[in-house]
Amino acid sequence: MASSRKSKASLKTSKRIAVALSGGLDSVVLLDQVCKSYQAQSKNSIKDSLEKSPEIWVFHIHHGLQKPADEWLVFCEKLAKKYRVHFDFRLLHLVKDGDQGNVEARARVGRYEALADLCAYHGIQNLLLAHHQNDQAETILLQLLRGAGVAGLSGMPEQRVLSSEGDEITLWRPLLDQSRVQLEAYAKVHKLKWIEDPSNQDMSYRRNAVRKQVIPRLAKIQPEAIANLARSANLLGEAQGLLDRLAEQDGKKIIHGDLLKVDLLKDLAKKDLSAANNLLRFWLKINALAMPSQERLVSWWQDLEKVRADAQLEWQHDGACIRLWRDRLQIFKSPHADIAYGGRWVFKAIAISSKKAGISAAWVKQAQQEGAIEFRERQGSEKLQDKLNGPRKTLKNLFQEHDVPPWDRQAPLLYIRGELVAVAGVGVSYPHLQLSGKRVWPEWSEKF
Repeated sequence: MASSRKSKASLKTSKRIAVALSGGLDSVVLLDQVCKSYQAQSKNSIKDSLEKSPEIWVFHIHHGLQKPADEWLVFCEKLAKKYRVHFDFRLLHLVKDGDQGNVEARARVGRYEALADLCAYHGIQNLLLAHHQNDQAETILLQLLRGAGVAGLSGMPEQRVLSSEGDEITLWRPLLDQSRVQLEAYAKVHKLKWIEDPSNQDMSYRRNAVRKQVIPRLAKIQPEAIANLARSANLLGEAQGLLDRLAEQDGKKIIHGDLLKVDLLKDLAKKDLSAANNLLRFWLKINALAMPSQERLVSWWQDLEKVRADAQLEWQHDGACIRLWRDRLQIFKSPHADIAYGGRWVFKAIAISSKKAGISAAWVKQAQQEGAIEFRERQGSEKLQDKLNGPRKTLKNLFQEHDVPPWDRQAPLLYIRGELVAVAGVGVSYPHLQLSGKRVWPEWSEKF
């Protein structure tokens, strides 16, 4: 991705919001409404009030799939300048592979990733999207054609939280109760200008086919078809909320974050397979993964029935890897990397009054000054004493004792003055610990 990086906002700003701007009718209307709303709010507010209007940003995603895409970028930047708001963009490098559905999916995923990245970079927690009532109706019809369940037929929620590298961003869709006809009327009254994407006329895209061929016919049969489809989505969203609450109850002893206990899941499946499927879907949902197809769910159950208790199993799903080991399923978002070395060792101070053991802070500080602290990869012959009066054991034995999965055993090692002091996922060398004086505890952190 590329970014303009033209003007990074001050992190001292009390509030920030961002509007995703494609340059089309819907996002242009949204930007106009947002800016006018806050301008009016600012005029009506008390001058000395501590309540400030939020700083508004405009984010544009340049897909590079259309010839006039550069012109759209310029249009959006000029529009942001007109409204006197901040602007930034991302360039996605997408290659057409002949499969229009695949291009659509990759563009959608890339767009959300890019928007999340922009929000994280500029310290923004609220992002406004311009999806409207017609978009919701199209989504419902597409999900019906795919044979989706309640979750898929719930359509797009008015708001949802998107996690990105530890940051939480709330996505808002304030136009979901407005139809395209209403947006066009608003644009006409306020004399707004927007751009038309020629790809919207390409019937090889399924959404365009539904928009141009199916929706108009449904509207002739039932004038309120679009609004009714959107209403159904709301009702199904409420039903999905109840299913999520049921899954929370069923999963109290089964789900532990990205871990899932298979033996208890199987017990639930024997009693109520529908509840077990609901729990599986909920587990994927809270870990930000897509819903599996019915065929995939059936295949997973067959695998779980056949696999031995001590065997390993691996599934690829939605760009992640789900692994079974020692009766636990665990999700890994980077399936092709058994270890993420993109981190560092952090030395956390321990209170003098604490009874917790730690490494001498003075020893660590001196080693840091001398450049005598090293991060090394495991070679295979290392040993560590992790208990009082205990023997020095090989890391292989320690990993087994600490129930560390095989794919996590290429762990980061901490060396100080050439001595192995700590192993991520295992612990700290006992002979290097002390109970008094200033001391620190080494922890491996993948977040900088």
